[in-house]
Amino acid sequence: MDLKDKTILITGSTDGVGRVVAQRLGAAGARVLVHGRDAARGKAIVAEIETAGGRAEFLTADLASLAEVRRLAEAVRPRTDRLDILINNAGIGTAGAKRQISADGYELRFAVNYLAGFLLTSELLPLLKASAPARIVNVASAGQQAIDFGDVMLTNGYSGVRAYCQSKLAQILFTVDLAEELKGTGVTVNALHPASYMNTTMVRQAGVTPWSSVETGAEAIVNLAASPALEGRSGLYFDGLRESRADAQAYDAKARRQLRSLSLDLIGPASPKSKEQHS
Repeated sequence: MDLKDKTILITGSTDGVGRVVAQRLGAAGARVLVHGRDAARGKAIVAEIETAGGRAEFLTADLASLAEVRRLAEAVRPRTDRLDILINNAGIGTAGAKRQISADGYELRFAVNYLAGFLLTSELLPLLKASAPARIVNVASAGQQAIDFGDVMLTNGYSGVRAYCQSKLAQILFTVDLAEELKGTGVTVNALHPASYMNTTMVRQAGVTPWSSVETGAEAIVNLAASPALEGRSGLYFDGLRESRADAQAYDAKARRQLRSLSLDLIGPASPKSKEQHS
């Protein structure tokens, strides 16, 4: 895909694989909206992209807060009249045995890894539709665990691994569900496991010795974001560069409806801008 004059938002792009994706897409001619929590790191990656001849801006938001997610969407809208690609990459790994909660009182990994992307995508759908053909890429994982709808917030039997794997599968259910909703709009949505145990802060904090490079993961993400071979294809799950199958729950229509209903309840009333998607 020719990325010249394309605008791309990448969450979690001041570090790890997101940073490499931002660099690559910037070098390919895209205008990159870099997101993160650390302003110094954000300005540094923007400077790197601009030094290499690209265009970039930094937007700050803590995705552990739904109000901050909405603020991020509000920051995007006046900066651009189009959004060609949204990459939901930001996330928290498996480290830590103690259950944590978000600013809104939700289990932290579910909130950051899944719910923030659900809300951000909903808020930006009108802009994506207006920019069609457009793409959404959800960076999930091969680590997946079926959602327990009786205890989504994992108040019993909590572990960081369980929380992470459930949140990543939730991303994939959302991907398949949204693909159905977006049929005929020119907006596609796909999910992927970029690479196993990449050399990232997330992996090192989990006490795991990395055995994949961030460059390998970045290649897989860029493939979904920009490959001409993915034009018009939607609702897919990739393992690296290969189309694959996720956990069976992702293909359970009832489970997807349950997750959507729960998610809408958790995020609360839609903003006027995101309501436009249903008008």
